[in-house]
Amino acid sequence: MAEAQGQLKAIRGAVVARRAELIALTQAMVRIPTLNPPGRLYAEFCDMLRARLEGAGWQVQVLRATGAPGDSDAHPRWNLVARLEGAAPGETVHFNSHHDVVPVGAGWTRDPFGAELDQGRIWGRGTCDMKGGLATSIIAAEAFAAAVPAFAGAIEVSSVADEESGGFAGTAWLAQRGWFDPARVQHVIIPEPLHKDSICLGHRGVWWAEVETHGRIAHGSMPFLGDSAIAHMGALLHEIDTVLQPALAARRTAMPVIPEGARASTLNINAIHGGEPEQAQGYTGLPTPCVADRCRIVLDRRFLAEERLEDVKAEIRDLVGRVASRRGFSFELRELFEVHPSMTTPDAPVVRALADGIAAVFGRPAALVASPGTYDQKHVDRIGGLKNVIAYGPGVLDLAHQPDEWIAVDDMCEAACVMGLALATLLGRQSAEAAACTA
Repeated sequence: MAEAQGQLKAIRGAVVARRAELIALTQAMVRIPTLNPPGRLYAEFCDMLRARLEGAGWQVQVLRATGAPGDSDAHPRWNLVARLEGAAPGETVHFNSHHDVVPVGAGWTRDPFGAELDQGRIWGRGTCDMKGGLATSIIAAEAFAAAVPAFAGAIEVSSVADEESGGFAGTAWLAQRGWFDPARVQHVIIPEPLHKDSICLGHRGVWWAEVETHGRIAHGSMPFLGDSAIAHMGALLHEIDTVLQPALAARRTAMPVIPEGARASTLNINAIHGGEPEQAQGYTGLPTPCVADRCRIVLDRRFLAEERLEDVKAEIRDLVGRVASRRGFSFELRELFEVHPSMTTPDAPVVRALADGIAAVFGRPAALVASPGTYDQKHVDRIGGLKNVIAYGPGVLDLAHQPDEWIAVDDMCEAACVMGLALATLLGRQSAEAAACTA
């Protein structure tokens, strides 16, 4: 107990000493608008972070995911991996964050890329999701190294592209090349904003699909001569709303998903497009007076660990086919991508280490939760083959992708202390054991 209290005091002191640096680093990150789509300024972000980390003694590699989905000369997909070596050989703890952010959207009352510090919070797109978490992991690692300079093993930090669009040019690309091989990395912490006193064990699954209904074009003044694909889509949406949605809401998972509403299966209509384009050959005006012969929706189906993906797909196909048969239209269903649920066991080493840190910093047990949406754990787990992976970071989950996004500086500092204590558990003990063997 005395040793743990001494470690907490030393790590907390090292974090507090770096508070201004943590603020400045977060602000510098947020002020580079790494918007995805289309994938802006990834190189500039990685260059900034490389200069910062190399100046602090990290070994840094910046890697382009050439040929990965989304990568192009106009918008190259750049990733950064940094490594801080300990005083002796040992295991590796890897903090994995993404630097891309979603579009700004409407409703902001502050500059979304101003990174304003006000009311103890840093405001802006990406503060919460998840540049604040990335900055926190860096400060936590450096504070731990200052407090426990004889640690064994290594600490890695990655800043990756495109998590918001699936992670295929970021964490998945790294995993395919062995960066998360259990032989080289033993513990992975992803600083997503799942609350500072919670450990996220995993996430639900996701299946995206596109459904297009077909009709027949005709003059808009004589719609009876055509067949409206939009009307057919309306009937399909009605069937989804009145039949499928109640069935999904009745299904519940044993996974500790937050918020409570996400413990059920869900389906969202991400987009709908119908009729002729309203812009053609540079001319912007009214739509053409035609009956729509095409209408398309994008389905975002989040499913539970208790559901089989094959059944999820069949349920949608059967529903669309049933409506099409009843109304007499044809359709196409195109699968876009899929992710299986991922769940780390509560007794995994990285979970126990973070739980001990949370108990020490906050004086209460850690909440074990699961995420409603997917994040890059899926790639570390299924491609990398590493099961000892979770999400833990500062920030309020509900603020992700919202206008006036923010992260509290105190939350980042407290989360950095938790991360530092977890590092002491996972790497500091190795150092003590190595010293004892040497003696």
